Amino acid sequence: MTQVVLGENEGIDSALRRFKRQVSKAGILADVKYHRHFETPLEKRKRKLVAARRKRRFR
Repeated sequence: MTQVVLGENEGIDSALRRFKRQVSKAGILADVKYHRHFETPLEKRKRKLVAARRKRRFR
């Protein structure tokens, strides 16, 4: 669970930036996109290409 605690005199913009950074670092959005019900053909091809590159690199 990602959460951001506001500091004293901290603006909402900087807190939002920190939250977005934590979400992207945790991979939450990528996980949501992966578990989405419908995947377009372009997304499917891209995902398979990335997986193949990753598999080839770690061999």
